[in-house]
Formats: sequence, C-alpha cells, structure tokens
Amino acid sequence: MSGTAGTAICLLRCDLRHHDNQVLHWAQHNADFVIPLYCFDPRHYLGTHRYSWPKTGPHRLRFLLESVKDLRETLKKKGSTLVVRKGKPEDVVRDLITQLGSVTAVVFHEEATQEELDVEKGLCQVCRQHGVKIQTFWGSTLYHRDDLPFRPIDRLPDVYTHFRKALESGARVRPTLRMAEQLKPLAPGLEEGSIPTMEDFGQKDPVTDPRTAFPCSGGETQALMRLQYYFWDTNLVASYKETRNGLVGMDYSTKFAPWVLFELLWRDYFRFVALKYGRRIFSLRGLQSKEIPWKKDLQLFDCWKEGKTGVPFVDANMRELSATGFMSNRGRQNVASFLTKDLGLDWRMGAEWFEYLLVDYDVCSNYGNWLYSAGIGNDPRDNRKFNMIKQGLDYDGNGDYVRLWVPELQGIKGADIHTPWALSSAALSQAGVTLGETYPWPVVTAPEWSRHIHQRPGESPHPRGRRGPAQHKDRGIDFYFSRKKDAC
Repeated sequence: MSGTAGTAICLLRCDLRHHDNQVLHWAQHNADFVIPLYCFDPRHYLGTHRYSWPKTGPHRLRFLLESVKDLRETLKKKGSTLVVRKGKPEDVVRDLITQLGSVTAVVFHEEATQEELDVEKGLCQVCRQHGVKIQTFWGSTLYHRDDLPFRPIDRLPDVYTHFRKALESGARVRPTLRMAEQLKPLAPGLEEGSIPTMEDFGQKDPVTDPRTAFPCSGGETQALMRLQYYFWDTNLVASYKETRNGLVGMDYSTKFAPWVLFELLWRDYFRFVALKYGRRIFSLRGLQSKEIPWKKDLQLFDCWKEGKTGVPFVDANMRELSATGFMSNRGRQNVASFLTKDLGLDWRMGAEWFEYLLVDYDVCSNYGNWLYSAGIGNDPRDNRKFNMIKQGLDYDGNGDYVRLWVPELQGIKGADIHTPWALSSAALSQAGVTLGETYPWPVVTAPEWSRHIHQRPGESPHPRGRRGPAQHKDRGIDFYFSRKKDAC
C-alpha cells in the first residue's frame, strides 16, 4: 500500500502495548484512520480441554482487564483510544468492515499455536471476502523469526543449548521502532465500547494476598516502571543469577514474566518449537512420541492442585499459585516434576491447571516447559527428576517459605518442616501438628528422599509402621492413601 488511504484495523492480542508495536507503527504510516482493537474472545473463557475450569482464571483475567484499561488510557493520551468488543475476532472484524465501509487493511502480529492460527485463518477468509488487505508481522520474540540461522524452521535444533549457541554467535536483535507521539484518529462515528468486568465473565475479583511475590498490576505502564526499577533504580539485575532461585519477596527475580518473560532465549525457543511441531506440543506422547502409561487419578490430582499432598515444599508452591496466580521458576520446575515423575499423572492435567491460574501464562512456554518436565520434550537427559526434599532443603533451608504458605506447620522449627512425617509423635505434638488431621500424610514418598532425612536414634524416618494406611508400589514409589474417602 502506497501513501495513506482508508482505515486500518489493528487487531491486538498478546501485544497490549504502544511501545515498539509494529502493528500500530505500520498502520500509522499507511492509513488515514487507525482502529486499535481488542476482542474478548469467548473461547478464552470456556472450560479447558479436559476439565470444567475456564482457560483464563481470575488472576490472569484481572491482569488482562488492567492491561486493556491501561492501554486505552495510553492511546487516549496520543489522540486515539482502544476499541473494545466482546466476540470472536473474525466476527468482530467482519462487522466493523461492514459497518464502516472504509476498511482497507487488517493488521496483526502472527502467533504460533493452533487456536491462534485458526483465528488468523478466519480473519484471512473474512478479508478475502470483502477485498481487504491483510498485513501481518512477527513481533513476539527477541530474535526475529526471519533472522534465525535455521531456515526453514524444521531445521531448529531439538536441544536448547545448540539453539542458544547458534544465536549468540550468528544472529542480532533488531532495533526497536520509533513510535509516533500522536496516533491517527478512529474512523468517524465509531464507538470505543465498554471494558467488561470480572462479573461479566462469571468470575469474582480475587483478593490480593499480602504474602504475594507479585503485587503488580497489568499494563504497559506498570511493565515499564518495573523495568526502570529493576535495571536502573536498584541495579537488581546485577545479582539476578544469585537471586533468581529465591522464593519469597518481590526482588528475588525480575517479575517481568506477565509482560515479557525475562529468560527471553528460552521463551523464544519454545515459541519456535511450537512453530516447528505444531499440534504435537499438546500431544500426550509429546515431541518424542513416547508411550508412557500416564495416570488420570483425579483424587491424586486434587491433592496436588490444592496443595494437600503432604509434601510441604510442593504444597507451599501450589498454594501460592492458587492464592496469587504466581509461582517462582524454582517452584514450577519442582511441582511439575512431582506431578509427572512422582505421581505419574498425565502432564496435560498440570499444564491446564497452570493455564487457568498463571498470570504470566504463555501457551508456548507453558506447554514447552511441561513437555520438558515430563521427559517428552526438548531435553537430552532421560529421566530428569527433582528430589523434592533436597530441593526444599537447598532453596528453603530454614523452611521460611513453607511456613509462609503452609501455616499449619509453623510450629515445626528449621529444616524439619520439609519432612513432618519423619518426626516423632512427641515432636509433632509439641509443634501442634497431627498428621492426617491438621496436615496430610504424604500421598507419595520416593526412595531417594531418605538420604536427606535426619534419622533420630530409635526412630524410623518413614511413616511405615507408625500408620495404618493401605500401601502399594508403583513406578518405584511408595503411595499412601488413608482409608478416608478423600486422600487429601
């Protein structure tokens, strides 16, 4: 398109920003009128593939609504606004084309996974039917897709280290775009539309938990403020490698994830993996087509998702996720390993629970990491498995994180909090803990945990013999279920 002509609809999806936005940049230079558009797609608020909970849970929905409001305020300062509609993007765009009669282009950033690609296919059909130009850009990775040293994408390495080394030696990051101070106006007579509320989606505004490590609001403004704070106001980036495995507080990691995931090369990699493998990233057998006898035990799964497994380090992380929509990277690796390797549950159950709750959910990173944890993704090491007790001792040695999120164990001092089942009856009584009542017995114990449990004279570090549950062996792991109906 040469010169300026007509109206451009800028469909915004996972790019709710003005800064360095190629979609808005292109429209500004190629249209008389620019319509920044966000659609609340009803498909994003339905139940997940296998379960009844919504794909977008309350924490991310609140963050999204804040982001939409913030972008509207930013665009208004620049002479425009954000047009908001509820509906499928392809239907909303068709209606706008018909209503306005002056639309000459629909512009959007391309995505990588099937549901988003299906939307793009529908948009292309609508535009063909109405003689409207489609203009797309790639703008969701640090390294541009077209600048990769692997062309076509089928040549992408299946090992992350090979990918990283190739990029570091043979690729450059493109410069950011210089955005206009003032944007072209909306088409005449177009209503901006109201921003929906949590209640419109049948959800309640979650209460902000004072223990959260992520007390941030959604939106580009907050993201840029956090960037300024982390890099320049405090220089916390200098100690990132030493603090990134922390568990408590705001400053142990960047907290950029809901806006821009900081481990950008990993984020890029999983997005390119999604381009390479398509629907296979959602397949039970994963990228490696491995036949693993995954279980779908809903009782065990409920214990995991509710933080009632009886393994304090796992429970603390899962409760933080439910209460705040956030969990540390260290926690995510551990609870995923526990679900897939210790419990042997279908990894997709965990992936969909994360999709529901995480504020910083990204489809490619989420499914890429779950495949990795399950041992059926991009991981050259077979049988990768985290030792829950060792991890708890290494990263929460004094138990402060567990005490924060599992208050019923607060009376247990020091590192003993990670293995309450190994304590004597007297020690548990003194701490005000009754296993099976105030806190669960572990639903599973792994043999390798015993190396990290301090065994007192005359005591067994294992609950066997001090309890009367049914037992059975599965995949080299001891499972314990109470006789009560709910094992949690």
